[in-house]
Amino acid sequence: MIGEWCLAQLQQQFGGDVTEDVPFSGVSTDTRTIAPGDLFVALVGPTFDGHEFIEQALAKGAVAAVVSHPVEPSIAQWVVSDTHKALADIALANRQRFHGCLYAVTGSSGKTTVKEMLYSILSQTRSVLATKGNFNNDIGVPLTLFCLNDEHQAAVIEQGASAGGEIAYTTALSLPDVAVLTNAMGAHLEGFGSLLGVVEAKAEIFSQLRKTNGYAIINADDKYAQFWLGGTEGQKRKTFSCVSDTADIYASDIKASDTGCFSFMLHRGEQVVPVQLSVMGQHNVANALAAAAAVSTQEISLQQIAEGLHRFKAVKGRMCPVKGPQGALVIDDSYNANPGSVNAAVDLLVSLPGESILVLGDMAELGADAAEQHKKVGCRAAQKGAGSLWATGALSRHSVSAFNAELPGCGKYFETQEELSAALLGAARQNTNILIKGSRSAAMERVVNSLSEGD
Repeated sequence: MIGEWCLAQLQQQFGGDVTEDVPFSGVSTDTRTIAPGDLFVALVGPTFDGHEFIEQALAKGAVAAVVSHPVEPSIAQWVVSDTHKALADIALANRQRFHGCLYAVTGSSGKTTVKEMLYSILSQTRSVLATKGNFNNDIGVPLTLFCLNDEHQAAVIEQGASAGGEIAYTTALSLPDVAVLTNAMGAHLEGFGSLLGVVEAKAEIFSQLRKTNGYAIINADDKYAQFWLGGTEGQKRKTFSCVSDTADIYASDIKASDTGCFSFMLHRGEQVVPVQLSVMGQHNVANALAAAAAVSTQEISLQQIAEGLHRFKAVKGRMCPVKGPQGALVIDDSYNANPGSVNAAVDLLVSLPGESILVLGDMAELGADAAEQHKKVGCRAAQKGAGSLWATGALSRHSVSAFNAELPGCGKYFETQEELSAALLGAARQNTNILIKGSRSAAMERVVNSLSEGD
């Protein structure tokens, strides 16, 4: 955290009652990762009550606790009406002590990749904090903001959502100086209600920019770009594009290598620099442009941007190449899936030389349109030239049926992951490309692991 902290400061700023004033050096909500000197926040949820773990927190070195009612253990306490709100209050207070540039990133897909690309660029010349893992919700964002310390000169905060209002909530805590919106697609439709709901919710990332006098970074190629541009009228902003030279940051001469990695010329005004990505997939050109546009709000040279983008390596579960059995190439894209990201994965797969096997698990949270969305990705995969589609999961059966309607007999459905993995082990050989994708709930990384272990 930044500077010195004690319970009396929190009481003075936010109210509540303090049983004993003590200093603390960090904030935690999890006794498994708590550190000596931490303030433990007793969150309450549908299936847990953090107040039951205060003794454990004390035993592991916690010096104080945030509680919604006084508790028995002899530990200093800040008693408040809502511990969830208190968590947010402390996070915002620490954010307000930070004077470096804070970048916030959201979007239906690409946000983790853009976050890591930003880190790769910025960390060449400064100390940077970046969100770890998927700590991008109403709990994860505050926990990330607590990690800001006196040494950090920049921060990159990923913000996700499964319903409207969630990004507005976390943006009010992160107060971005630069807010990046990668795209809007049909993801988490159950929570948002419709694609328009997704579009509006993603725009919440811009809701604090008038307060921070910050920049909006907008994908000019997205079909909803005009909606976001209209909502940020009169504010500082930069656009990026893979196709239009009218954007502030754009790419030309986009070319693929046999490895599936892309190169392009990066344009910023009159400046041009070549970029060679070390990650697979043409969609990563757009992700690279988003990162380039974001850092172009600061004094960072195109050469530094190009070098940072080249240094960036694939994140596990996101277009990550893995050596498979019998010389096959396994592309681990198992971290998550929505229709747009599946289509991007197909585009990569069919661009590679050799036999292609697309392996799908279910796409979750698509609402009433789920079966139709699975049919569409199966049909498109066949039309784009995927050699075969193998799938498991109740909804993915629709993808297989649609694939077989285009390419009879080339789609296979498996009742279990074990059956799917066994069949893939038998089919894997030199010059075979196997791309594995599914939503987080489908746990398709188990199939990836079975193939890497089978080598």
